[in-house]
Amino acid sequence: MAVDLPQRSINTIRTLAMDAVQRANSGHPGMPMGCAPLAYVLFREVMQHDPSAPEWPGRDRFVLSAGHGSMLLYGALHLSGYERPTLDDIRNFRQFDSPTAGHPESFELAGVETTTGPLGQGVANGIGMALAIERLAAEFNRPGHEVVDHRVYGIVSDGDLMEGVASEAASLAGHLQLGRVTYFYDDNQITIDGKTELAFSEDVLARFDAYGWHTQRLEDANDLDAIRGAVAEADADPRPSLIAVRTVIGFGSPNKGGTSAAHGAPLGDDEIAATKEALGWEHEEPFFVPDDVRDHLDARERGAEQRADWEKRFAAYRADHPGLADEFERRVVRRELPPGWTDALPTLEGKNATRKHSGAVIQALAPVLPELFGGSADLAASNNTDIDDAGDFAADDRLGRNLRFGIREHAMASMANGMALHGGLLPYVASFLVFTDYCRPALRLASLMQQRVVYVMTHDSIGLGEDGPTHQPIEHIPSLRAIPGMTVLRPADGAETVGAWQAAIENGGPSVLALTRQGLPDLGERPADAVARGAYVLRDVDETPDVILIGTGSEVQHCVEAADLLAADGIGARVVSMPSWELFAAQDVDYRTSVLPPEVTARVAVEAASPFGWERWVGDLGAVVGMERFGASAPAERLFEEFGFTGDNVASVAKDVLARVRG
Repeated sequence: MAVDLPQRSINTIRTLAMDAVQRANSGHPGMPMGCAPLAYVLFREVMQHDPSAPEWPGRDRFVLSAGHGSMLLYGALHLSGYERPTLDDIRNFRQFDSPTAGHPESFELAGVETTTGPLGQGVANGIGMALAIERLAAEFNRPGHEVVDHRVYGIVSDGDLMEGVASEAASLAGHLQLGRVTYFYDDNQITIDGKTELAFSEDVLARFDAYGWHTQRLEDANDLDAIRGAVAEADADPRPSLIAVRTVIGFGSPNKGGTSAAHGAPLGDDEIAATKEALGWEHEEPFFVPDDVRDHLDARERGAEQRADWEKRFAAYRADHPGLADEFERRVVRRELPPGWTDALPTLEGKNATRKHSGAVIQALAPVLPELFGGSADLAASNNTDIDDAGDFAADDRLGRNLRFGIREHAMASMANGMALHGGLLPYVASFLVFTDYCRPALRLASLMQQRVVYVMTHDSIGLGEDGPTHQPIEHIPSLRAIPGMTVLRPADGAETVGAWQAAIENGGPSVLALTRQGLPDLGERPADAVARGAYVLRDVDETPDVILIGTGSEVQHCVEAADLLAADGIGARVVSMPSWELFAAQDVDYRTSVLPPEVTARVAVEAASPFGWERWVGDLGAVVGMERFGASAPAERLFEEFGFTGDNVASVAKDVLARVRG
C-alpha cells in the first residue's frame, strides 16, 4: 500500500525502535511505536533546535520523562541530523560503552537534556527548566530584545503521573503559572501489569485543571493536524499545558499492540515482520532508513536558520545592552563563576549555629553571584536560606530571588536538577537533613548527571532536640556519603561553614551542607584551604601523637575537650576535623598520610550519626563514638550527654583504644 512521506517518516521511528530492542533482546518498543507521531511533529516542525549546535542556548528543551521509551528519543535525534547517535549507536542499543543506554543519559548524548527513567523525575526536571527560563527572561530580556524566548516540551506517561513527585511539581507549576512548559501525556492505558484501570482510574485532566494547568485531549495520536493545533493552543496560553493523547502502545503490532506485551520486551522476529507488513513497510533489512525520509526529517538547515536568527537578535541586544550580553554569556553559555567572587566570602566568628553561619554566607554572596537562586521546603526561617530584601519568585514577580517550594521536598530537589541542567542559575534548596529521604531519587540523579546543586540541610543530628527521633537524622549522613559523586560537608564552626559553601560552589557536582540547629564555638586558626582539603589537623602535639581524634561538625568541639583531658594524663592527642570524606579522599596520598599517619593506629572518630563506614578512617583497632540507635525527645544538651558526645566520654574511649593498641 502507498504510504505518504510523513507517515513513512513516523514508521521509520517505529521500525528503528522495534529493530533496536530486538537486536538488544531488551527494551521497550511499545511507547516509541505509539508516540512516534508526537516526536515527528515536535522535532521536525515545532521545536527550535539545531543538531549542528546542540548546546545553542536559544534552543527549546525536550524532556522524555517516560525514559523507558528511549528509542523514541534516539531515533528522533539520529533522524534530525545530530552527530550522535549514529545508526551504529542505535544498532548497539543498551550495550556496554554505547551512548544509547537503556534510559536516556544527559552526559552521553547531546540533545538528551536530562537523565530520565525513574518515573516522575522528568516531569519535575522540565518544570525546573521552565522556571529557569522564566527567571532568566525576567533578568535579561529588555523591550524589543527577547533573547530568552524558548520553551520546554516533553512526553510523560501514566507511570510518571502516578508518581508523587509529578503531582508535587505540577501543583507548584500551576501556582507559579510556568507557562513555558507543554507536556504530551501518552495516554495508552497500559502499564507493565496490564491495563491502568487496575490501579489508576482518576480523571487526570481534571486534576491538572485543578492545579491551574491548561489541558486538552486528543483522541488519535496519528492525527498530525490535531497535534499541531494543540501545540499552537498550548503555546498561546499563559498556563503550563498538558495535552492528553490517546495512543496505542505498540501501534501497528497485530498481536501485541494495545497490550502490556508491547511494553517492556522485544516483539519477536515474527511479530516485527507482521508489524512492518501492517504498517506498509516494504524494507526487510533491519535499521533501514529511506533516503527521502532522512532528507525529510533532517533538521539541520531549519535549525541553522533558527540559530542564525537568534544570533542576529542577540547581536542587536549586545549593541544596546553590552553588559547584560556579557553576563548572559558568562552564566548561560560559558557557565563560569564571576572573577573575584570569593572576595565576598565573609569572616564569621563567635558561637553560633552553622545554619545561621550559612545564612550569613548566602547574604554575603547574593550581590556578587546573581545566579545564586533557591529556597526552602517551607522551612526558610529554620534553614536561614532567604536572601534579605530580595522578594519572592512568584507568578507576578519573576525577579524575586527566594523560592517558596511549599512542603514539596521531592519536587524541590528534582526541579533544582532541571534548573541546573538548563544553565544560568546556581540552585540551592533546603530542608531538614532527615528529609533528604524525601529528596533521595533526585539527589541520586544529580550525582549521576554531576549537576551543581547545593542542598542546605539543617538540624543535622540529635542536636535537633525536643522534636525527637522522627526528626533526628541518624543514618542519613552515611547514606548520603554512599552516593557516588555526592560531596557531603559537615562544618564545625563559622570558618568551616564559609569553606563548605566555597567548596560547594566550586564543586562540579552536587553538595550537601549538613548544618546544626545548636550553637557551636569557634575552633581557632586553621589553613585557608582546610575545608577544601576535606580534613586537616586542627590541634596537634610536638611529637608523634599517641592517638588521633577525628570529628565532624558539632562533635569536633568534643574532640578538642577530650584532647585537653588526655593531655592532663600525659597522652598526646591529635585532633583532626574532617568536614568532608569525599574531599579528603580526593587528596594525594602524601597529604592524607600527613593528616592520618599510618603508624598511628589508635584512632577515635566522633560523629552523632550511624558509625557505618568510619572503619575506613579509624581502621581495625580504632573506635567510633556514634549513634547505634534512634535518638529521643529531650533538650539537645541532655541528649549529647546521654549518648556519649562529651569530652569525658571521648577521652575514655580514646584510652581504651590506646590500651588495646599497646596491648
